[in-house]
Amino acid sequence: MTNPAVSPSLTIGFSDSVTRARLLAAPGFEDDLRGLGLRFRSSIQRSAGVIDIEVDDLLVNLLTLASWPHPQSVAWDPQLAAVATDSTADAASVAQRLDPASEVAGPVQASAVADLLGPGWKGDLTPFQRRDVARLLSLRHGANFSVPGAGKTRVGLAVFHALRRTQGMERLLIVGPKSCYESWLYENSTCLDQPLRMEVLGGNPDPAADAFIVNYERLDKSVNQLGAWLTARPSTLLLDEAHRMKLGADGTYGSACLALGPRARHRLILTGTPAPNGVKDLENLFGFVWPGHGRQKVVQAVAGGDLAKASQVLRPLFTRTTKNELGLPPVTTRLRTVAMPPLHQEVYDALAGTFSARAAGSEGDFAALGKIIVYMLMAATSPALLSVGTTRHEPLAYQVPPLQVPQETPLYDLMHDLPSYELSPKYREVLALVAANAAMGRKTLVWSTFIRSLNTLERMLATFQPAVVHGGTADREQQIDRFRNDSDCMVLLSNPATLGEGISLHHDCHDAVYVDRDFAAGRFLQSLDRIHRLGLAPGTETRVTVLATEGTIDEVVAQRLSDKLQFMGRILDDPAVHELADLEEEPSVVENLDERDIRALLEHLRDRTA
Repeated sequence: MTNPAVSPSLTIGFSDSVTRARLLAAPGFEDDLRGLGLRFRSSIQRSAGVIDIEVDDLLVNLLTLASWPHPQSVAWDPQLAAVATDSTADAASVAQRLDPASEVAGPVQASAVADLLGPGWKGDLTPFQRRDVARLLSLRHGANFSVPGAGKTRVGLAVFHALRRTQGMERLLIVGPKSCYESWLYENSTCLDQPLRMEVLGGNPDPAADAFIVNYERLDKSVNQLGAWLTARPSTLLLDEAHRMKLGADGTYGSACLALGPRARHRLILTGTPAPNGVKDLENLFGFVWPGHGRQKVVQAVAGGDLAKASQVLRPLFTRTTKNELGLPPVTTRLRTVAMPPLHQEVYDALAGTFSARAAGSEGDFAALGKIIVYMLMAATSPALLSVGTTRHEPLAYQVPPLQVPQETPLYDLMHDLPSYELSPKYREVLALVAANAAMGRKTLVWSTFIRSLNTLERMLATFQPAVVHGGTADREQQIDRFRNDSDCMVLLSNPATLGEGISLHHDCHDAVYVDRDFAAGRFLQSLDRIHRLGLAPGTETRVTVLATEGTIDEVVAQRLSDKLQFMGRILDDPAVHELADLEEEPSVVENLDERDIRALLEHLRDRTA
């Protein structure tokens, strides 16, 4: 970008952070640099001759660099220069797509997709998949926010194949959860007459591979290797279940993705839950797809507070197939509130009192607040969980040790006196629901955050020969196969962190029960789609029951999830998501049963297995 015979007066490259650029002024140009830095809102003066600027800020305000008094002696890092050039083209493309008066809003028509894919493509595409492919090929980069089960994997592969034929794209890097591997390998072998040389990234990667698949957990350690691979040939970087990088530069996954993004000629993201926690998630996703302009467009669209209008403004930048478009039978989702026995209530209230003062001084300590939330969720389900803590198989964010309660305190006495035989009202409700479903020949999928809850329910539901799948399950495939094919196995127990993505159960199960939920709206939506997705038989009745303990953190979680789902449904213009935010309440099926009724039911079930 500069004459090699001229010593650069200003050098522009990446800072230590992947989201910041560094401007270095040669000696004698410090005052010019200081004046330039004042024109960027995010500039930080590191020294007299060094300032750092957010890459987005730099890209949005590239024209500001024209004020540098010596433009012919500005040197750019080649990678950042490519990003800047690409960003300029993106800005024009995005502006054109968002302009209602533009006559070229969709240059690729769905009817042209077959010709673009050519004879080498042999996979069937539904009408909405052809529409999504056309929309994504109409953009320099793309975002597919279609619901789980809409075939985003096939659409993503079709987009790459079309780019390979028409624009010389040569390589594909897929970043996703481990659960996506099988789907990508299957689609590659099924849809292409000559499949890509696709492999899961391992210790000795094939240098001749056309496509690599790598999981988010490994990505951070492979950035340099994969960055060189992407740069060597025209490449597409595709993020599957892209909501996993929703934290952007503040998260390990997001930082790695942002570091790799500029090295790819084409970027594509797939996720059915693009904004599980609100607008910031959407900003980070669009910031990856369109550095410099994506984040800005989201901020501008949402600033007025009218989400319906924001959805219409942003809609040209993404494609989404909704549940309604899949033509699925409706799902019935109900909230059942249960009351705690008096002793449980005392334990919960005492715990809340213990943590209230601690939480008040920990507003900025998310790790401490996270532990408090986990303990409160435990107490809302069964206080017995507090004394044993979580297992090593839960996700790290949910792992807490047994609660240490000082002796000679009310909470200690309550915990010590808590009868071990007193059943959690939620466990009672699960027992009643599973028994009622089994009597009708319906299998039930039971979700719980905590593995110790799953273990307890496994014992309680022994009559129904439960399958169990969590992070510590060694025979996961066998357990799932037994649930699908064994007529005596009437219940599957799992946690959303393990089974919430990448598996289809809609042919075998049409009832789900949530023992508890956390604040993760995306994980809730993903888990719902395990039994309600494309391929469901017409007329199938799908029923989802969410349990909440009255007067506990469950009600806080329910409200926060409602708020998040309201936002997501409006920003995506998807009534199905919006409706989930307002669950229909119905009474507990065991609210009129007493302790002896429950014991009688348990004895009856035990007699059946004797």
